[in-house]
Parts: sequence; structure tokens; C-alpha cells
Amino acid sequence: MQAEIITIGDEILIGQILDSNSKWIAEELNKIGVSVYQITSIQDNKEHIISALTQAQLNSDIIIITGGLGPTKDDITKLTLAEYFNDHLVINEEVIENIKAMFAKLNYPFSKLNRDQALVPSKCIPLKNNWGTAPGMWFTVKNKVVISLPGVPNEMKGLIKDSVLPKIVKTFKLPYIIHKTILTYGMGESSLALKIEDWEDQLPSNIKLAYLPNYGRVRLRLSAKGQNKSILEKSVEDEVEKLKKIIPELIIGYNEHDTIEVAIGKLLQSKNETLATAESCTGGNIAKLLTAIPGASTYFIGSIVAYNSRIKVLELNVDEKLIEKYSVVSGEVAEAMAKGIQQKFNTDYAIATTGNAGPTTDLTDKTVGVVFIAIATPTKVFSEEFYFGKPRERVIDRASVKGLEMLRKEILKN
Repeated sequence: MQAEIITIGDEILIGQILDSNSKWIAEELNKIGVSVYQITSIQDNKEHIISALTQAQLNSDIIIITGGLGPTKDDITKLTLAEYFNDHLVINEEVIENIKAMFAKLNYPFSKLNRDQALVPSKCIPLKNNWGTAPGMWFTVKNKVVISLPGVPNEMKGLIKDSVLPKIVKTFKLPYIIHKTILTYGMGESSLALKIEDWEDQLPSNIKLAYLPNYGRVRLRLSAKGQNKSILEKSVEDEVEKLKKIIPELIIGYNEHDTIEVAIGKLLQSKNETLATAESCTGGNIAKLLTAIPGASTYFIGSIVAYNSRIKVLELNVDEKLIEKYSVVSGEVAEAMAKGIQQKFNTDYAIATTGNAGPTTDLTDKTVGVVFIAIATPTKVFSEEFYFGKPRERVIDRASVKGLEMLRKEILKN
């Protein structure tokens, strides 16, 4: 069962608003076993709407259109649908009564424009809108369904949940769609693909794998479709168990909330150990990630953003001669920062960062994008050099994640 989502509105195409409607609709359809074949955004233009609708009916069983159903002259979807289905508009008394009742509660006057909202194509089934004046419209043509909804998010969502999804479930025999996400850190997409290549090649034909990379992490999403939910779930879990044996050190968790900072927090809590950070080029971003987790104060003691060399010397006891000899962007200074914050806050572990996030290199000889990250453990301190490229935001994000990744490896060793 496939669906297409068509969003109508010049405001989307000129970048005035984001098309959040399509994302939400796709997620809700997926939950009931409907796969989205395509998402299309088009202008408020009759010919464009007709063209998009004609193409969508060739590919999909269900077409959901949002936008263009308001009371003003620029909202042309309803008239265009009537023409497309060789139909005419009629007044729907139930829609009128719904609008009147809504306006009475708000003490609003009922106008001709509002009455025109009750004009709907005669061939459609009107869908009651409890959140606005424009009804949804359901058309059935040759075993295919076209649904037109307002573009206002709260109205669209209400109609989807209360009317559209229940009616789709009742109308079609739907399969189950199962997704399982595995979060990995510490290996890039291409290297990870090579490492799990044999496992991927042996996946059952009804299970598909998608790679979803981001800074420092790769999400692996397994998707399975079929008629028996319990068999699908077991099949997916069996594959996850196989994968855990291949890359146990890379797997952080299994949903969007299982980030590396969450995993580190759990590890530190289980060992009753503590952490502090000394950040220069990352500007407190690592501390921000850690403190976004409720209860982090039980293991994260604090941070110093030592952005200026003077603070590195005064607050972290970094030797000025070390800075003069190696420059502020160096492994030696990063290690001194890590030891300094570890001793100052009396913690088991520490992360320190120093580098050139850009766009300038200040007074160092290191190029933009070079970062040194140091980790202090209960028994040692060490650092690594990285090149994270440009722009500034990318350097900060990648350095933050890499620092957490390095820390996690060390905690797992001890």
C-alpha cells in the first residue's frame, strides 16, 4: 500500500515556511502500514495541481493533499478538485452547522465567506473539521483514494487522527511495517558498511537496511514489511542480535534518545565515577550535551570554558612555557588542560579540547579545522589530533562528539 503526499502553497516553495506537515503525515501513515512513495510540494496553481494529482494516481493508492482550502480567493484546491473529478460544488448543511456552532462559541459573526467554506464537491465525503472552518474531503476513484485537507497544522493533524487514519484502516487491508534503529558511534559510514557487509548481504528479502549518517554517528535502520507482526518483530530482533556480535563496541542504543552522552552517563553512574570538561574551541558544547540529560549532576561535576590562554594558565594550571613551546593548539596543552580540570574538580575522568574552529587561526600555526582532544582517566592522560574541516559549526559539533566517543572507549576499558 503506497501513498503520496502533495503540499500546496507558494509559501513553502519560497522558503517562507517549512513543510513540517509532510513529515508528520508520513510518520502517521507508516504506523498503520502505509508506505509513502513520494512527497511533492507545488504552487497554488490549477494546472500544477492537476498535473501532480494525475501523476500521483499512477503511482499510489492513497493521495493526501494539504493546503489551499481557506476562504480567500487564492485558495483554489477545492475548485480544482471539482474540475479534476468532473464535478460541481454543493452546499453541505452539516459543514454550515459545524461552522456556525464554532463561531457561536467564539462570538464571531457568520459571513458569506464562511458560508462558502461549506461548498464541497458533490462526489466527496466531507470530513468534519473540529479545529477550523474548512472541511476535509475524501474522494474514491477506481479503488484509489484522494484526500484533501487544510494546511493549518493543528487542523490537518486533527483530521488525520480522527477521520483519515481510521477510514484508511477500514477501507484497505494493510500490512505491518516494523522499524528498528541501531545507533552506532566511532566509525564512518563507508568503514561501517565494509565491516557489516556479510551480515547485510544475508538479510532476509523482506528486511531492508538504511544508513543514516550524522556527525560522529551512523544510525542503522532495519525496516520489515509483512502481514504477521510477531514474525516480523522476531525476524528483526534476530538480525539485531547477529549485528551485536559483529560490532558490540560501536552500538550505543536503539532509539533517538540513546545518544552517546546518555550512554556515558549510564556508564559513569554504574561505576559511581565522575567527569569534568575543560573546553576551548568547543566553547562549552560538550558540557551542554551532557547537562541536557536529567540527573547528569550525579556524575558530571562541571566545566571551565578556557577560551583565552590566560584562563588556561590561571584556572587549569597550564604552564605558560608549554604554550610558548608548543602553541595553544597542541596535544601537550590539551593534556595539561585535561589534567588541570581533573585535579581542580577531583574527578575520575576529564575531557579537554583546544583547536582552531575558524574562520581565522588566531596566533597559532595550525590550520582551521585542527583540534586536539585530550582524555584524562584515573591512570593516564593522552591526546589525539584531528582535522574536522570547515565551517566553524561543523568543527565544534564533530570535536564534541569525538571527545565523548574517546571518553566512552576509555570508560569501557576500566
